[in-house]
Amino acid sequence: MRAVQLTAWQSEPELREVPVPRPGPGELLLRVDAAGLCHSDLHVMSCPPGTLPYDLPMTLGHEIAGTVVEVGDGVDGSWLDRLAVVHGVWSCGTCHSCRRGHENHCLHLDGRVGFGLGRPGGLAEYVLVPAARQLVAADGMVATELAPLADAALTAYHAIRLHREAIEGGTVVVIGAGGLGHLAVQILKQTTDAHIVVVDTRPAALEAAREHGAHTTGTTVAEAVDAPVDVVLDFVGADSTLAAGAEVLAPGGRLVMVGGGGGSMTVAKGRDLPLGWHVNAPFWGPRQDLEAVVELARGGQIVADIEVVRFSDTLDAYRRLREGDVRGRIVVVPD
Repeated sequence: MRAVQLTAWQSEPELREVPVPRPGPGELLLRVDAAGLCHSDLHVMSCPPGTLPYDLPMTLGHEIAGTVVEVGDGVDGSWLDRLAVVHGVWSCGTCHSCRRGHENHCLHLDGRVGFGLGRPGGLAEYVLVPAARQLVAADGMVATELAPLADAALTAYHAIRLHREAIEGGTVVVIGAGGLGHLAVQILKQTTDAHIVVVDTRPAALEAAREHGAHTTGTTVAEAVDAPVDVVLDFVGADSTLAAGAEVLAPGGRLVMVGGGGGSMTVAKGRDLPLGWHVNAPFWGPRQDLEAVVELARGGQIVADIEVVRFSDTLDAYRRLREGDVRGRIVVVPD
């Protein structure tokens, strides 16, 4: 089968021929019907050798939707022929965190956190799923609409849920209305009563944000915000956006760093942040949150802005993603 693989660090991926995997006990084989592209993939490609504990070559792709075509011993046969979206974290299912429903904080993750991030990913014709608990059934839905839910919607939903008590009845700023941010706006609109402020440098992204329910928009935080806010959701995560977000927090306000733009900040009591500040960096999300976003999508309450490309055009699509020539999420489908 064909797969998009990273074969060397700080290089572009390649289209390669690899064997079709076969499920062992407890495993399921998924025919990949759609796979989303993410900036996290670009980060992995750009890492110098030794940065990440991943073995190369590695198949990329962690936003996966597909159909179960084969199951291993011990797997319920009713999964066969069902459409599902993949929960990408390779959790153990038995540790303290997993038992509490915090699979994204599994104690046995060793840096190779999941599909396309240390484990074989979904930018291939088939992908091996280690356990049925990694799947959320999505019968009757559309694979291209499902794939972005696995990360873009899940990560946004998780960040919002963690801070819902501060968001409700307050003002929340969304910095960056791209692949994750445009879904965050929809989730906020559908699940909270917050006043939603969106900041992005692209006019088209701001127009889309207003269509999705943003109350106020601007090209900078200073332009969009005229009073202290309760929560800042930073989907960029650069030095400049973190600093701008911190400047507008109300006492007790929360700065949530979702994006991986390479930014950092120093925090300490008695310095520039307001009294009672919170700084948080959530990671992906647990299975229960993926179930929640699937139900929101099933009800038409959230809709990912997608561009569909053929598998053979994946390498060019990554180039466009790197150049910023993408609105929403690119989703790859079979040729």
